[in-house]
Order: sequence, then C-alpha cells, then structure tokens
Amino acid sequence: MSNYQYDLLIIGAGPGGYEAAFYAQELGLKVAVAEKDKVGGTCLNRGCIPTKALMHSSDVYRDAAHGAEVGVEVDGLRANRVRIGERKDEVLDTLRKGISGLLKKKKIDLLEGTATVAGENTVSITNAQGGTLVATAERILVATGSKPFAPPIPGHDLPGVIDSTELIEMGGEEIPEFVIIGGGVIGIEFATIYADLGDHVTIIEGLDRLLPVIDKEIGRSIKMTLEKKGVDVHVSSPVKKIEQDGDKLVVTLTNKKGEEVSVKADKVLMCVGRRPNTAGVFSDDLLKQYPDLADAKGFIHVDEQYKTVVPSVYAIGDCIGGVQLAHVASAEGRNAVALMTGHEATINMGTVPSCIYTDPEIAVVGMTADEAKEAGIDVVTKKYPMSANGKTIIAGLDRGFVKLVARADDHKMIGAHLLCGRASDLIGELSVAIGRGMTLEEVANIIHPHPSFAEAIMEAARL
Repeated sequence: MSNYQYDLLIIGAGPGGYEAAFYAQELGLKVAVAEKDKVGGTCLNRGCIPTKALMHSSDVYRDAAHGAEVGVEVDGLRANRVRIGERKDEVLDTLRKGISGLLKKKKIDLLEGTATVAGENTVSITNAQGGTLVATAERILVATGSKPFAPPIPGHDLPGVIDSTELIEMGGEEIPEFVIIGGGVIGIEFATIYADLGDHVTIIEGLDRLLPVIDKEIGRSIKMTLEKKGVDVHVSSPVKKIEQDGDKLVVTLTNKKGEEVSVKADKVLMCVGRRPNTAGVFSDDLLKQYPDLADAKGFIHVDEQYKTVVPSVYAIGDCIGGVQLAHVASAEGRNAVALMTGHEATINMGTVPSCIYTDPEIAVVGMTADEAKEAGIDVVTKKYPMSANGKTIIAGLDRGFVKLVARADDHKMIGAHLLCGRASDLIGELSVAIGRGMTLEEVANIIHPHPSFAEAIMEAARL
C-alpha cells in the first residue's frame, strides 16, 4: 500500500474527467485521474466515437450503393463487416493514445484501477492484480458516467438480447433480422447504420413517436426517412416479452390498435435509457455518514457549484443526471474546477446543443415552440425547407428543414431545430447566436457562403 498526495483527484477519465484534469493542471494544481478501464470513458470507448466510426462506414457504403444516381457505378460492391470493425478499433486506439499522451505531457498521474472514496480526502484504488494504493487529495471530483439500463421486460436476460456496449463490441457484424427496443437517439442511430448496411431493422417505441423529447416534426420526418430505408417502425407499442424460438428471438409487442404482434430477431438491442455508474464509488462508511449523497437510482446530489454533501467532494457529468452528453460533462468539469479554485465559471450551461447522426443529420439547441408556449413565452417560428437549398439538392438529401424559434416581442432567438446535411456542424453557429442573445434580423444580415447548407440558416431568419 502506497500513499499519494494531490490537490485534485478525479475519478473517471472520460470527457468530463480529462477536461477537468487538463484545466486544473493549467491552474497549477497537482492532479491525478483514476480510471478502472480505458481512458476516454463511454464517449470514446462505448458511445459517440465508435458509433460514428461505424456510421462513417455505413454512410460510404450507402452512397456507393446509390452511386449510379449521380453517375458513379460500382461493380461487386459489398460491405466488409470485419474491416468495418477493425477500422472502428483503429479510430478508438488513435484517440485513446492522444488522451494518454496529453495526460503524460501535462504530468497528470493516471492511477489505473477501481477507485472508492473512503473519506472526505481519501481515495483507495484497487488495480486488476488486487494491489491497492491510497491517495489523499484536497478535493475529489467524481466523473464516473453512466451505463445502459435494462428494463424488467420478461426475457431481457436471454442470450442475444444486448445493450449498446455489446453491440459496439460486435463491430458492425451482420445482423440479418435486428430488433431495436427504444426509439430515442441511440436506437435510431443504430437503425440507420444497420439499415444502410443492408440488414432488416425493426424499431419498437412505447411512446407515440420517435425522438419524443425533441421537435415533433423532426420525429415524424425521421420516421418516414427510416421507413424509406426499409426499417419497420412501431410507435405506441410497448414490449410485453422476449422469448427464445430455436435460434431466433421473438419480441411480442402491443401495437397502437391494441393487437399483439410478434417480431422475430437474430439480435435484440435494448436502448431505453441509462443509469449512473456509481455503485461502489463511495465506501459504506461514507454512505452511512452522508446518507444524502445520492438518490435511489444512484444519481449523485450536487448543488449549483457541483458540490456534494461531503466537504471537498464534487461530481459532474452523467452521474449527476441532467443532460447526458459528452460535451456537457466536459463543460461541467471545467466549470467545477473553476468554482472549486475560486474562479468564475465561464462556460454557459444554458445553451446546450444536441446532435443525432441520422441521414440527414438532426441537431437542436434551445426550446421548441411548444416548450416556449408552455413556459408562457409568445414566439414566432421561421421554417426554411431544405428542398430549396442548392447544396441539399446536389447531395440528394431531399427531406429536411431549418426551423428557428424566437421571442415574438424582440425576435431574440431561443431555439433552433435542424434536419439537414451537416446539421451537427451548423448547430454551433446557432448555439452562439442563442447564447449571445442575437435576433433573427442579426442572423439574417450575416453573409453566408453559397452554395452551402449553412445559408439555409440565413434564409430561415429572413423569412
């Protein structure tokens, strides 16, 4: 057993943890990061990055398969599933090396093993060989993220019923009949990937539309886009059970007409939510001393400065609930370090963009018109159809729009909702506009390049 002393010890080397570590080091703190798995967290190893690596391959394959439409004919086209998985792993390895290299360059200690907060200033870390070290720190920051949640549907534990982590580890392996339970972000991104690669996909969603937390029109549009790809979509259809039938799985649902429907599958993906990854993070003695550390689901309670009820212990990211996105965790990490060291938290947490990597992409920031009305805000909505956008027509992305929401009285923008090519790149401009309190007129009067997807923002603001 060895003893290490730090100004700040961070548990979790995901986007929230390593960004907090980098900023703390810039402020002159002696920093360590404890990590039980690989650096990069869920985003790099089991989420955003591997999903988009797989999606890039499926995008290229889809475009090649439709190449004849634009005068590019490909003979003998096939999707090499093994190579797709290998390339995904290469991307992850490159990015992990980059993070590890930065930690080393900045002289931030990486303590490999499972960390437990044993006291107000004490963390014990047990490595894979069973060895334990004890570290002390003036402050401790918990950034342990989240993990997939499996609802108690009968049959959820059968072989072949998998979560997103297991699916990513499969690396794009062929799934001839693929059922996805959950029509949220994770579900429709995987549906896009596997449908574009040629597998038959079925999405089952218990609520009345896909993507139930974003703009209704986007949810309806993406349903039509997926169905055009051959995806079977069942909404308002809770799953009753999953059963084994020989080498197949059978998913039984109740459709919106009240009828029981059975769907056969080779694999069933469960993606109906995530839970905080906090089991074992705090010692039993500490939990007895501070019973209000976390709620019944494991989410850690923090105040507006990311402080827990334990003096000197802070928490950020998915493990505190709220918006579970990598860039939110990164921003919270930097703000938490600023606050704990007496600096001002400068990152604006009120304007958070979200992106969904379908075809075309979806990106949103701020309020929908319905949310604004529920909050008692009178709004004007400007919607520009991408069917009038030259770059969209060239790219063959015929379905989509840019929708801007602004206050009716002063035209200050409070929301933007995009379904179009490069939406994930365009939303940054709108995040800045909303964060800076810009009006529709101010956005409309900024010259945008032509032809581009971006000029649709200007056109929408001019309407």
